[in-house]
Amino acid sequence: MKAQEVINPRVVAHPSYPGADYAAPLLPTEEKVVDPRQVFRSLIRRFPLFLATMLTTFLGIAVLTFQTVPTYASNASIIIDSNGKSAFDLTSALQGAAPDSALVDTEVEILRSRSLAEKIVSQLDLVSVAEFNPNLQEPGTVDNIKSGVGSFISQFTGREVEAEVEPELPPEIAERREIDLVVTMLLNKTGARRIGTTYGIEISANSHDPELAASIANAIADQYLVEQLDAKFEQIRTSNEWLEGQLEGLKAEVAEAESTVEAFRAASGLITSGTTTINEQQMTDINRQLTDQRQQLARAEARLASARRATASGSGAASAESLNSPAILELRRQQAALNEERADLETRYGPRHPTYAKINQRLADIQRRIDTENSLVLTNLEEEVAIAQQQVRTLERNLNAQRNTLITNNRAQVRLRELQRNADASRTVYEEFLATFKQTSSQEGITSADARILSRAAVPLSPSFPKTTLNLAIGFILGIMLGTLAVILAESMNNRLNSGEDIEEDFGVPFLGNFPKLTGSARRNPAKYVIENPTSSYSEALRNLRASIMFADLDTNVQTIAITSSQPDEGKTTTTYGLGRMSALSGTRTLIIDGDFRRRQLTGKACPDPDKGFLECLFGEASLEESIVVDPKSGLHILPLTEDRHTPRDVFGSKAFDALMDTLRKEYEMIIIDTGPLLLMAETRVLTSKVDQVVVVARWQKTNRAALKQTLGILKDFHAQIAGVVLNQVDVNKYHRHGYGHSGYRAYAKYYAKD
Repeated sequence: MKAQEVINPRVVAHPSYPGADYAAPLLPTEEKVVDPRQVFRSLIRRFPLFLATMLTTFLGIAVLTFQTVPTYASNASIIIDSNGKSAFDLTSALQGAAPDSALVDTEVEILRSRSLAEKIVSQLDLVSVAEFNPNLQEPGTVDNIKSGVGSFISQFTGREVEAEVEPELPPEIAERREIDLVVTMLLNKTGARRIGTTYGIEISANSHDPELAASIANAIADQYLVEQLDAKFEQIRTSNEWLEGQLEGLKAEVAEAESTVEAFRAASGLITSGTTTINEQQMTDINRQLTDQRQQLARAEARLASARRATASGSGAASAESLNSPAILELRRQQAALNEERADLETRYGPRHPTYAKINQRLADIQRRIDTENSLVLTNLEEEVAIAQQQVRTLERNLNAQRNTLITNNRAQVRLRELQRNADASRTVYEEFLATFKQTSSQEGITSADARILSRAAVPLSPSFPKTTLNLAIGFILGIMLGTLAVILAESMNNRLNSGEDIEEDFGVPFLGNFPKLTGSARRNPAKYVIENPTSSYSEALRNLRASIMFADLDTNVQTIAITSSQPDEGKTTTTYGLGRMSALSGTRTLIIDGDFRRRQLTGKACPDPDKGFLECLFGEASLEESIVVDPKSGLHILPLTEDRHTPRDVFGSKAFDALMDTLRKEYEMIIIDTGPLLLMAETRVLTSKVDQVVVVARWQKTNRAALKQTLGILKDFHAQIAGVVLNQVDVNKYHRHGYGHSGYRAYAKYYAKD
């Protein structure tokens, strides 16, 4: 929850001079918000620092950019072909494995290997290129600095500084070290990286020579492909030698295993015809014959049963076998014809006709013949069933015999299959090795790399480093940023008082105005300047200070005022003398008292050699009339301090001082006491608790914030009534140019006389 807003009841009259600020109502510290205008004003105040920092940064980057030797970058790219793996692991390395993330990263490391870089150094003769061989380069800036420092030390000490001399190495070792150094330089100027998540790899090379940069990138890509081919050729040769040695042993092993299988087959009688044994074929045939025979038996038994049912019924129904007999069919036809003829006779002549009896006799004869034929058919069916049954029993006996033989053979086949599996495994391994040997032998002359060049490096037309426009833009932006940072640091580290806003916002006391900085003769005697220039801004500042003090407490008549400061030389004495003269000129009966027992500056300015003074009057050694000096130009009364008069006693805490002040209050309307610095003088602290108002004088951009804070804290501890703080020796032009005060300065500055 925000603190409740408190408005200071002390209202300072709005100034009408260019060096004064209006004391606005105070806001609590918690409500303090950074005003963008204050930030802008800070930049204006510190513009030289900001400009110097920005220009230094910008010019530094610009000089560094234009002095840097341009570097050209060229890129080539290769892509790894994704081929499937062979079923036989031995050939996967030869045919090329499908690339995954780890494989592509491995290829990147190969491209960055020292062995490949050393071959590039040899191909392009980079040992003779000064850019890559530090031994061929001219001494750099650091070397020149070291040499200069060595020469300076030699001249200064009179002794020559001995340079470090490396021992001479054998030519082979020196050459090897030089090559290693060039290889390291090449690796620092080249790079390889995977292109996203693809199978592509980008190869980059940097050089001061654009053509050399492109040549290096292309040479790395070409050498990488050559390295792959060489590795494959070596793998093929090694594999062929190993495979050839393995094939001889595998061939003998296959022959032995197959001979063992055939010998066991012959010994166990497991003679095969095609894929099955003879016993199994015989069982299959007997099973088929038995099935057919059983079907025939079933059909014969069915026909016999049908014929028996027809015969037993005696209804004249014919069985299927009777219907198939030609003789029975003929007899049935004759029987049907006679039945028709008999029916016709019976219709015409009746059953008593002689022909009708003959027909009946013939029909009986035909029926006897039919019954005889049916008996023959039944006998034939019974014989057929008997034959079929005999054949089924024979086939079943044969099948049982073959089954017993098969059981014996199956027991032998367990061992046979084991031998056959061993023989098949040996033959499979042999065939795989043989196929691989033929494949690798055929690939020896047609092997290709697992990668191909996607794009070759082109000669760059513009340098990749430095980027002049970008660097200048960065230098400008960085300069602004560092300049702003420098301003912020300077403002944050500034612990001096700059404006009335600082006093009111940071310390919570009223700001009573600015006193312009005087120059020339006015600076040497400000009190005289007040008399001679009553319409100047300095004089108006004193009038405003007088008005502010008089109305600082509307409930109490302000009569006694103490002018103090945190430290010496902040202008309290000048302010006391000037305020006293301005008050006297305004018609107020005014007395100023020199209360600084050590320095006596007020006495030195107002009346340099008094005979009597404040202490003599206080101790009863002189009357008040004898001690007071009257300023003839303004009518101001002055109670000075005599020279070389010091006392160890607590003057302001004595009853004599209280009595003297009671007397002076009756005689004067305003009593102003010039005190010593509050942080240095203990008696000043006592005095401030006995006056109506205390004015603290601070020097613009000189007084320390911590000192003022301590001063105000002491005044509050002694229950002093603080009228406010005055800023002294303010450079008015600089004050407003830096954004302090309000912007109407130029509009009302014409009302004041020129200083």
